[in-house]
Amino acid sequence: MTPNPPTSTYRIQLQPEFPFAAAERAVPYLAGLGVSHLHLSPVLEAVPGSAHGYDVTDHRSVRAELGGEEGLRALAATARTHGLGLVVDLVPNHMAASPRHNHALRAVLREGPDSPYARWFDIDWRAGDGRVLLPVLPARLPEVRDRFRVSGGSLYLDGQEFPLRAGTEGLPLDELLDAQWYRLGWWRLARTELGYRRFFTVSDLIGVRVEDPGVFAASHAKIVELVEDGVIEGLRIDHPDGLADPQGYLEDLAAATGGRCWTVVEKILTGPETLPAAWPVAGTTGYDALRRLDGVFTDPVGADELADVYREFVGSTGDRGGHWEATERRAAYEVVTHDLAAETAALTRIAGRICAADPALRDHAPWALRTAVRELLVRVPVYRPYRTGGEEVLTPEAARGAKAAFAVPEEATAVDTVRELALGTRGDGPEHRAFRARFAQTSSALRAKSVEDTAFYRYTPLLSANEVGGDAGRPAVPVDEFHAYCLRIARDWPATGTVLSTHDTKRSADVRAAIAVLAQCPGVWAELLAEVAGVPAPDPHVAWTAWQTAFGFGTPDPDRLGPAVLKSVREAGLRTSWTEPDAEYERAVAAFAAAGPGRIPLRTASEAAFALEPHIRAHALGAALAQLTMPGVPELYQNTEREYRALVDPDNRAPFTVGPDDERTVLVRAALGLRRAHPEAFGPGGTYVPLAAEGPAAAHCLAFARSGRVITAVTRLSLRLAQAGGWQDTELVLPEGRWTDALDGVREFTGGPATEVKLAELFAERPVALLARVE
Repeated sequence: MTPNPPTSTYRIQLQPEFPFAAAERAVPYLAGLGVSHLHLSPVLEAVPGSAHGYDVTDHRSVRAELGGEEGLRALAATARTHGLGLVVDLVPNHMAASPRHNHALRAVLREGPDSPYARWFDIDWRAGDGRVLLPVLPARLPEVRDRFRVSGGSLYLDGQEFPLRAGTEGLPLDELLDAQWYRLGWWRLARTELGYRRFFTVSDLIGVRVEDPGVFAASHAKIVELVEDGVIEGLRIDHPDGLADPQGYLEDLAAATGGRCWTVVEKILTGPETLPAAWPVAGTTGYDALRRLDGVFTDPVGADELADVYREFVGSTGDRGGHWEATERRAAYEVVTHDLAAETAALTRIAGRICAADPALRDHAPWALRTAVRELLVRVPVYRPYRTGGEEVLTPEAARGAKAAFAVPEEATAVDTVRELALGTRGDGPEHRAFRARFAQTSSALRAKSVEDTAFYRYTPLLSANEVGGDAGRPAVPVDEFHAYCLRIARDWPATGTVLSTHDTKRSADVRAAIAVLAQCPGVWAELLAEVAGVPAPDPHVAWTAWQTAFGFGTPDPDRLGPAVLKSVREAGLRTSWTEPDAEYERAVAAFAAAGPGRIPLRTASEAAFALEPHIRAHALGAALAQLTMPGVPELYQNTEREYRALVDPDNRAPFTVGPDDERTVLVRAALGLRRAHPEAFGPGGTYVPLAAEGPAAAHCLAFARSGRVITAVTRLSLRLAQAGGWQDTELVLPEGRWTDALDGVREFTGGPATEVKLAELFAERPVALLARVE
């Protein structure tokens, strides 16, 4: 961890239409907000036209479409003159699987396993016919063979280019295709036949073996150079769970950068899981904080009531039974057997080779090994096991559950073998290490695809809870639990990241805030659904999901809501999917979204709905202020310094714009200004002290002090508060001293044991308060 971590960061999504020069023009405005660092999306060379940059093609150069290295260095220089540093998103796990643009992959496809670049990728040359399957054809080979052409040592098809093995250019087409180190196949073959490691289920992204010292050095030389030159001061590590050895990679990175970088990892922590203490990083990118922030503003009683309303409304059209744990497990089985069939096949092959070479393990049938792999994978309760602590993830209880899938007890011993291989307690040869790494990598892909991209779209009582790192079955977080989390972060990871919105959140914080308020009034939500029942929907599940999305979004906009609703039904995979679309059903979904959620202003459809606006505001402002002042380094996603309503990508990845200030902007400037003025109060060494209100409405106040300099107090569950009669005589005792309202610079309060502040007075102007000690 760098000795001087950022006080706050601001994430900008770079893309060809918003390059380095555009970011440079925004620097004065962003410096005025009070952030200390700009956080840039990936900057290395990517597929031409890429709107995100995670499809890296060449680690040796900064992306030309963004302005190249000259543009990046100019941005850094301008940022420095305004007191800002740069944090860059680094993608070590994968590259674009594009032979035309990925020079390393192109060399492997041309030269085969003897290529010096063959070590870059996890390719199983023993799978299939010994060639690399490229699942890139739009149809089966016989249907497209007449569209191939050969020119200048390359093979072309519909704009795609593939290198040819030396000496094969003049062969007849069929012989030429058979003579290559790769096999061109129909895109549908990727699910079961793929022979290389990919990112999740995206065959267009091929995994990179950064655990190899040579690969690490070559793929990180440019980034390290930019760090050494002071251009980059911080790194966000994308998807570390995809790596063979995340801890080893982070140790190599820390050594290469000389510890000069503030480094955070996009690590999704599940439930009470904590970041491995041995990792040489400042912390995570903040999804663990997001879950606590969303949860502490969610009503637990109402969330349970809403779940009952949901089950009655959707009936059999949702996931069977409508309960989170069952939905999650069913999704895991579907993904591991269908979407990740190639990955489980790879694990089975490796395990089979190990068993064949070990007299003590022989005669495990391939089907038994495959079943053991599957049954253990679906029982991993977190994203993946690591070097240490694997026994806490792959427990004996998990093994017993996996064995229950076997009808013959003797065959169930395959579970013990697979568990020992996954834990690394059965041998340490190359194949053993490969199995352990691949099992962990597949585990993370399984959880991401089954939870984030499937179950979260099938179980939808309260969509605000269905966020990366969230717990749809337990959307609420008690105040005491929130404080305990903050105290632990202040002690163990004081420079970790915190977020409310990111480029990957399914709904921006403002959209989630509006949806979360529905947990305080399940009856009002049921009435709203009844009022729009006249708009026919393809099924109740899509109706519930679409209308709740529209309520959160707030403004009818069919051009934005339509694609988000269509994506939700494809991800759910209940009636249609990305790979097996039901065209008739999707037309019905699109028509419904346009006629209903995309047209009817649900937030103002009735007096009861309109009356929720102040409570949505209270939630949104409260969560924003808590995030900006809690332990950790807060990140603002682009445009979220004001009200920002966005849906799932690509909707949330539009270019940065400067908009008019609103009350959120005032809050942001005040909070970030205090962080920059008093970094010692918020960073490492700073303290976090929970403050408890006293009185009939005490549960509705979340308050804490930072190092005796700043006090944050916010209203939670304001609708329930109003229904109970408001603040009444509820009071908050402030720490000793004189305190000024940092949001208006006028009001003052006195702290001390005998000087309680009435919360009705503290929150008279707005539902949040930010107080600064008067020197």
